[in-house]
Amino acid sequence: MFESLTASLSSALNSLRGRGKLSDANMRDGLAAVRTALLEADVAYEVADGFLSRVAADAVGARVLESLDPAQQLVGIVHRELVDLMGPVDHSLHLEAGRTTVLMLCGLQGSGKTTSCAKLARRIKEQGRGVMLVAADLQRPAAIEQLAVLGRQLDVPVHLPEGSTDPVAVCNAGVARARREGASVVILDTAGRLAIDAELMRELATIDRSVGPDQVYLVVDAMTGQDAVRSAKAFNDALEIDGVIMTKLDGDARGGAALSVKSVTGVPVKFIGTGEHIEALEDFHPERMAGRILGMGDVVSLVEEAQRKFDQDEMQRQEERLKSGQFTLDDFKRMLVQTRRLGPLGKVLGMIPGMGGMQEMLGGADLEKDMNRLFGIIDSMTPAERGDPSRLIDQSRRRRIATGAGVEAHEVGDLVKQFDGMSAMMKGMAGLGMRERMQQVQRLQSQLTNPSARLAKPKGDTGKRLTADERRKLKKQRDKEERRRRRQDKG
Repeated sequence: MFESLTASLSSALNSLRGRGKLSDANMRDGLAAVRTALLEADVAYEVADGFLSRVAADAVGARVLESLDPAQQLVGIVHRELVDLMGPVDHSLHLEAGRTTVLMLCGLQGSGKTTSCAKLARRIKEQGRGVMLVAADLQRPAAIEQLAVLGRQLDVPVHLPEGSTDPVAVCNAGVARARREGASVVILDTAGRLAIDAELMRELATIDRSVGPDQVYLVVDAMTGQDAVRSAKAFNDALEIDGVIMTKLDGDARGGAALSVKSVTGVPVKFIGTGEHIEALEDFHPERMAGRILGMGDVVSLVEEAQRKFDQDEMQRQEERLKSGQFTLDDFKRMLVQTRRLGPLGKVLGMIPGMGGMQEMLGGADLEKDMNRLFGIIDSMTPAERGDPSRLIDQSRRRRIATGAGVEAHEVGDLVKQFDGMSAMMKGMAGLGMRERMQQVQRLQSQLTNPSARLAKPKGDTGKRLTADERRKLKKQRDKEERRRRRQDKG
């Protein structure tokens, strides 16, 4: 998500590094590159122009703050404008005690509308409220069966059409049933079309007038770019929607729809779908998304996701072991298995400040495959070897472990060497707060971004020599780390 936009914006902002002041001349060059990055990300033309005008008005002639160079100051200005462009967002569903709240979801076919109904139902059920789904998408019989299956998975009742061909009648009957059965919330899955047409809008407007939903949410597919923005405007003109649920932001979406929809429609993105699984629905936070777009990471979301998905008992046991000075390869593997629950490693790295460019630094390495190779090495060791690899694993044992894991012997040696430093760092992190841990992670970055230190077999060469391009990247990364350390020391 937003990888190309992040890379383009980083390149544009880096062009201003080393300048003493934000002048008209260097701002024109920098903002021209930012404009290109926004348009390539499929941001609406008028939105991009308005955004850049506001950035320029704030930045040109601004006095550079002490300890900030122009590029850093511009990042702050762009971040603030991005937040304003996408927000503010009210995440409340405005559910009232003692009455049934009616939520209506609409959208085009293929946008993920039916799945979003189930995701929203799951979120509401986790709050301890009763919820009912209504299958009113009579245009697509498969949608009715899909909602029924999802309802069974969630153990949530689903009101079915039972032969009715009138979507308005189905919605009214579903709401009446939800009220009789005391459900706190009823969610209407309304009809979709392959494209916006007058018949669809008339049907949705009739349901809106007849049922009187408390909230109307539009589900749009981020992969469709500006078509998603145009859809949002058309639906809002017909229904006055209260929020947008943007799906498929885990895919190859360029991000333009997320940046444009609030400016074009006046309606904010309220939730985002980040996967096909029923739990993959998140609140949309403009300030966090702006940070991720600018490569600044999103630790808050990462911590929240970890709290939901990690085994908290296991985390507590690991913490106690670290405090007592214990950290083995078994502990390391369990830690990585926990991390995997957060999603693809590339996504996780992008949420850690300073680590967003790691996958690019690794030359497009398949991090998931690398992790599987690492697990294979660990699993090929005896319990004693996993407990004290540095002391026990000699040359003959390296060969045996490598044969069992299907890797080269030097890869086993690389893991043992890297584990020594990692073990000391992990023990030192025991008891630290999140801020201190992130500082430790950033110090580790220079080691992790060294292409020759990768655990997987290097691609394209023997792994014994760095290419000229790799050496340049490595030197650039080291220089960057040195500048960061000097700034931290001054602070």
